[in-house]
Amino acid sequence: MRSDRANQRKKKKKWKIIGIILLLLIIGAGSYVYAVYHSLTKAVDTMHKPVDMQNLREKEINFKNRDPISILLLGVDERKGDRGRSDTMIVMTVNPSLQSVQMLSIPRDTRTEIVGKGTQDKINHAYAFGGVAMSVNTVQKFLDIPIDYYIKVNMQGFEGIVDAMDGVTVNNTLDFSYGGYHFPKGKLDLNGKKALQFVRMRKEDPRGDFGRQERQRQVIQGIINKGASFSSLTRFSNIFEALGKSIETNLTFDEMMSIQKYYKDARHKIDPFELKGDGTKINGIYYFIVPEAERQKAQNRLKEHLGLK
Repeated sequence: MRSDRANQRKKKKKWKIIGIILLLLIIGAGSYVYAVYHSLTKAVDTMHKPVDMQNLREKEINFKNRDPISILLLGVDERKGDRGRSDTMIVMTVNPSLQSVQMLSIPRDTRTEIVGKGTQDKINHAYAFGGVAMSVNTVQKFLDIPIDYYIKVNMQGFEGIVDAMDGVTVNNTLDFSYGGYHFPKGKLDLNGKKALQFVRMRKEDPRGDFGRQERQRQVIQGIINKGASFSSLTRFSNIFEALGKSIETNLTFDEMMSIQKYYKDARHKIDPFELKGDGTKINGIYYFIVPEAERQKAQNRLKEHLGLK
């Protein structure tokens, strides 16, 4: 009996790690099985991709002190022979003392300075020009906050993650058809293929990119909720395989463990918000223009949540 209890404690400890990877899709928690420890570390090693991005922090993050952190989530469509573009850009600030997460979706057509390129362009072009590093540096300049970590999700592998989690549940507010599927209003259980089409639809949405951003957030939160569920335990092998194939991050194994230990309760309060602005054409190209006052409003909200003001 004592041995069984000890094994159970080990299982729960190891399962917590997968929650952090999903924190990051984002901020989940759970328990894990000791027997799959090496599979987990192998997946984390595969995902770990440090990049040379600007460090705007005046001092190092102290996890034990529960310093707030920021994460940039990039959803990238990468096809063979093409670097791709970041069609999804979501900035999350995590404050464990306030036990909350701020989640800002940046419209992909937002016109801003591309750091390292020296030109004004759509913010999602930063990835096409300079990959993750240029995306991070551009977002830091746009929001005037440090980005501590990034998580890049290959949207081609996104459906594999959803299927590995045995699907996600969302509350759809718009009746539409896209990609060969019909999505009625109300509660929907989506498999990987349906979830991918659900988050991709944009042009038929009256709210355009903002409607798509809302659906993206719903699927992300659905993954978080599923990752926090003990029922995911039986699917660990599929989950690890899908994560290893589809995700890149500069988070190390130890950092994931620290976030799990000190930040996990923040997932219970996720506050999404959007940038307001107007669409216009410049030289025949469509851009989303964010007024300076609106940008400063978003900057101040994130800075306050990060304890920077």
